[in-house]
Amino acid sequence: MFRLHGQLEKDAVPVCDLPLSSVLLFNDARFPWLILVPRIEGARELYSLDGDERVTLMEEIALASGVLQRTFEPYKLNVGALGNIVEQLHVHVIGRFKHDAAWPGPVWGFQGRQPYPPDALSGRLKTLQDAFEKDGRIR
Repeated sequence: MFRLHGQLEKDAVPVCDLPLSSVLLFNDARFPWLILVPRIEGARELYSLDGDERVTLMEEIALASGVLQRTFEPYKLNVGALGNIVEQLHVHVIGRFKHDAAWPGPVWGFQGRQPYPPDALSGRLKTLQDAFEKDGRIR
């Protein structure tokens, strides 16, 4: 049975479910930052997925990238699956701007998190849910 890693539960908020992955919003108001977590028990690496699952994950990464690009118009999108702290397979999709706090360096661990205020979080979630729903592939 699939269970989301406790660190992801602590650091992120559910946005929606795609056919393979749960989409989470990383709770840091400085960056539009999504995390895709394939709902495959025990998956730690991309090779842990079968061929069809890998293809689906790539399509979902492209979808999430497009949602961030259309919604926030970042200068650059960063996509990565590191897993050094959270071993459960998950992929970060982050909108980056030349004026963001961490530019041009990495966002991981940059001066701690700045969580969304509750009203801003609910607004950001609604915006993202609407953007994914517009594509019509959420579950």
